[in-house]
Amino acid sequence: MDSGRHAEIAGAGFAGLTAAIGLAQQGWSVTIHEKSPELRALGAGIVLWNNSLQVLKAYGLLEELEAVSMVPPWYETRMNNVVVSKEDFGGLPWRSMTRHDLHEVLTRGAMTAGVEIIVDSEVVSADPSGSVTLASGEKRSADLVIGADGVQSKVRDSIGFDQERTKSRDGITRLLVPRNKDQLGPGEWDNVIDFWNLEPRVLRILYVPCNDDELYIALMAPKDDKEGSAVPIDLKVWTENFPHLAPILEPAAKIHGRYDGYQTNVLKNWSNGRVSLIGDAAHAMCPALAQGAGTAMINAFTLGVAATIDASGDMSTTLVEWEKAERGITDRCQARSAYFAETRSMAQGNQFTQEMLETAIYDPTAGQKGTFAK
Repeated sequence: MDSGRHAEIAGAGFAGLTAAIGLAQQGWSVTIHEKSPELRALGAGIVLWNNSLQVLKAYGLLEELEAVSMVPPWYETRMNNVVVSKEDFGGLPWRSMTRHDLHEVLTRGAMTAGVEIIVDSEVVSADPSGSVTLASGEKRSADLVIGADGVQSKVRDSIGFDQERTKSRDGITRLLVPRNKDQLGPGEWDNVIDFWNLEPRVLRILYVPCNDDELYIALMAPKDDKEGSAVPIDLKVWTENFPHLAPILEPAAKIHGRYDGYQTNVLKNWSNGRVSLIGDAAHAMCPALAQGAGTAMINAFTLGVAATIDASGDMSTTLVEWEKAERGITDRCQARSAYFAETRSMAQGNQFTQEMLETAIYDPTAGQKGTFAK
């Protein structure tokens, strides 16, 4: 199948690769520009829910991901190491994995679909008429331009999308360490465990097993806590507050890592002419509901469908209609995530109500069965 249409995408992260696969499987020629000299995933681990897992299933990539990921039995919340809740989401599909493994699955999927990926190639600006300009000075035209180039998006900023950016008081250091289950002692160490301490100081460790050997830990501390936000992590501070986690904190202290403050970016519009933004370029959010990648992937998927079935022949109109249809669920997730980050109320446990799981439950592929390559 050849649609005769071409897309230029800035960014080979989860959003860009997801959009590229969907378009390519529907007959588009697609080029992704990645500014880094090599393809790689930033960060450590990640949780995907039903929404993004359905996207991977539609693309024929779910089985490959299942082989390198796991399903934690429970999401457990502890305050001062006392269990306050255990949630299993009523059978809702979810999986934990390393970001590297997810990125590898998406990269292979893109290459199999015929996507051209060019590394060391940065998009420095875009034009609503449907073109991108590279750092080399080359200008390339397309029927659709997608800015999937992250929170510091040059596609977005070159066009001048209106945005409101709010920074939170907290931030996080994400690390991948050995699981060391045999050193942690008795316990349900296959669970995702959200460890909170609010006194004598605010510190949090999100413990996420990714597979048999690797563990993702996210260490949250207020930005004004110089010791808590230090990188490499201050082993004395963290082990004093979480002594039972010393076997995983000790290797974590040997990794430099990066501390990132939480922020929420709300754009007035996600598109302008033939240019559309997805992922953090469009709707960066706090990680409370673990839906940054999920919303990026579902919007990338639905964008590809909308652009392909465009009946008007006017891509700018199609993108406006796509945003109207899809934006509400992302806006609500973004607002809820910001609320949890501001109030730290995830510490109370039992926060994954049906309302809070709205985005996780959503199936963006409904009605699209058979559209994509298997």
